[in-house]
Amino acid sequence: MMKLRAAATVILLVVFSSCGFNKRFYAADKLQPDMVVALFNDVKSDTTFVHIEGANFQPVFTDSKHNPKDMGFTIESVVFKSESGNQLNGWFFKPEAGVTPNGITMLFLHGNAGNVFSQMQGALFFVKRGFQVFLVDYSGYGFSTGKSTREHFIQDGDAAIQYMVTRPDVKNTKVIIYGQSLGGHLSATVAARNEKLIDGLVMEGAPSSYKDIAAYQFRAIGPLARLLTKEKSPAYKSIEHFHKPLLTIYSTEDKAVPMRMGRKIYAHANQPKSFYEVKFPHIRAPEHYADSITYKIKTMLGK
Repeated sequence: MMKLRAAATVILLVVFSSCGFNKRFYAADKLQPDMVVALFNDVKSDTTFVHIEGANFQPVFTDSKHNPKDMGFTIESVVFKSESGNQLNGWFFKPEAGVTPNGITMLFLHGNAGNVFSQMQGALFFVKRGFQVFLVDYSGYGFSTGKSTREHFIQDGDAAIQYMVTRPDVKNTKVIIYGQSLGGHLSATVAARNEKLIDGLVMEGAPSSYKDIAAYQFRAIGPLARLLTKEKSPAYKSIEHFHKPLLTIYSTEDKAVPMRMGRKIYAHANQPKSFYEVKFPHIRAPEHYADSITYKIKTMLGK
């Protein structure tokens, strides 16, 4: 009887520990409506103010005297719904005059931390090179409602690409998904589920599975990390169902997601595919290799 009670106690501990453990994968960062944020530019020694206005959470950029400021791009903030019923927010970026559009629209799926505001710079590296970029927040992030769960993440990714391709300014462009880190893991599933809607996929610093990244990041508890981690659609399995061009980007200096996870995804992927090995820390490739990445994306799309 004592052994049975002890076994039952261990099972309950594992179950409850698993619930808390799996929440560690999400670092949802909320934003408040009607907020104003100051951005200081060290190079130009000036400050840009960002005002969030209206029900659609439209960002407006001004200088210190409240005059409109030309940022070299435009943002349209949009609100749309996921299958879960959650209201999602995304920012649709376009290059302004002086930058020639390259005919490619990118759905940018950011990692497990931050929101559209903090992740904006990653999108702008591509906007400055002629991409239209749709940067979205998952349920529970930024101005998006609901809870951050794996099921919601997948539904959110589906909703984002399905909304994006209905836009008149997207219909005559090539469409790709660019996923970073946990957003890269998600991108494999979303790309496979929506293959007919897109022309290619880019995965940067994406874990091969939740169990793999848990075992790596929580090495101190050994195999228990895998046991506590739920798994539904591991990226290395999802990518087996994707048959359009794939570009994977991984860094030799990445301490968050090791290169071997990228190799695992690549080994399971179908042709056509390419592997781009870079340097610098986790998901910093656009900052240092935007021109090369742009060239590789254009090449894989035949542009």
